[in-house]
Amino acid sequence: MSVTDRQYALDLDSKDPLAHYRDQFVISDSNVCYLDGNSLGRMPKKTADVVHNFLLNEWGAEVVDGWAHWIDEAQTTGDLIGRTTLGAAAGQTLCCDTTSVNFYQLVGAALNARPGRKTIIIDAANFPTDRYVVQGYAEKFGLNLVTLNNEEGGKAEYERITPALLESVMTDDVALVCLTVIQYRSGARNDIKAITDYVRTFGALTIWDASHSAGSIAMDFDANGVDLAVGCTYKYGNSGPGAPGWLYVNKRVQSELRVPIQGWFAQSDQFEMGPDFERAQDIRGFHIATPPILGFRTVQTAFSMIEEATITALEEKCRIGTQMMIELFDAWLAELGFTLMTPRQAELRGGHITIYHPEAKRIAVAMRKFALVFPDFRQPNQIRLAISPLPTSYVEVWDGFQRIRDLVSSKQYEKVELDKSRVT
Repeated sequence: MSVTDRQYALDLDSKDPLAHYRDQFVISDSNVCYLDGNSLGRMPKKTADVVHNFLLNEWGAEVVDGWAHWIDEAQTTGDLIGRTTLGAAAGQTLCCDTTSVNFYQLVGAALNARPGRKTIIIDAANFPTDRYVVQGYAEKFGLNLVTLNNEEGGKAEYERITPALLESVMTDDVALVCLTVIQYRSGARNDIKAITDYVRTFGALTIWDASHSAGSIAMDFDANGVDLAVGCTYKYGNSGPGAPGWLYVNKRVQSELRVPIQGWFAQSDQFEMGPDFERAQDIRGFHIATPPILGFRTVQTAFSMIEEATITALEEKCRIGTQMMIELFDAWLAELGFTLMTPRQAELRGGHITIYHPEAKRIAVAMRKFALVFPDFRQPNQIRLAISPLPTSYVEVWDGFQRIRDLVSSKQYEKVELDKSRVT
């Protein structure tokens, strides 16, 4: 059966072992094709009950006594994230703060652990916050910041970083390399193990940002020898806007790293309130301050679903779903002036694909306004489309691509007047 036949997608849904999870999410309008789960995941229905119960029966009823069982939830919630999505044994993942704060912390810790080294490497297509954070460190401490050109005109294909691309810039002066598991724009997947192993031969550390991969692919941090990583919980993690992020520190390097913000939750004898900072020697030594317990409840709810479903099954659905997207792109969108910006090989991509069109921004707005298809727009002229493996059905993806085809072929998108919203 051809992929352009809607029955193709219906058949995939009928065989999908994850299909029943869709009914466990809030879907307020069944006509919407929500293909933006790589930006903000849908809300699990159970989350509302869990939060309500917390407000009334924990915070409301227990007040300060609740801290007797809340105090270590950053660690237990981190362990849940670690075993369900990261391939990380207990005691290495902490759920806390935001991805940006955690990234700042680990960059500072890595620099402190490599005194005398003055070079940081990052790539031009890396997520903006990560680039801005290392720019700040470089300016403050007079460091050499090397930015790999993996954008248009560079040597990288689909923005992918490889050991070969790093060869020309790696030296014994490099303290750390900061990369993303999945390139946030193109959706290309980098080889965690090959790069981490290569960087380690120079005595440097690698920090991986897994914000666009956690919950969509298996990463096997422990098996792949990852040093450090950060990520969020509100994309494929479905934990809600502003839900707490996480950081991962391999036990192998925990003792040699010390983060720049020394908070009381990292103090060895926390409630002694002593005059001097004495860091806890386990993962708690990377904590700062009072954790967002309410946020933990949303994370625990969503990641328990991932644990039940298994990351292996989630990755397989992303593989099938993105393959269907690419085949529909070839059949329907290529002839309409679109260009595919994501690798065609399944092992080189994650849960979203990116397509380019000169009128991408206008088309993206029109998709929501006229076709009830939710994508997101990224510069320059790119539209990202994702399959979030728990709430998204294959037929939802199929319908979305058909609507994009009809919207662009009819030129209905030309009726859109762009507003001044900062959100794209």
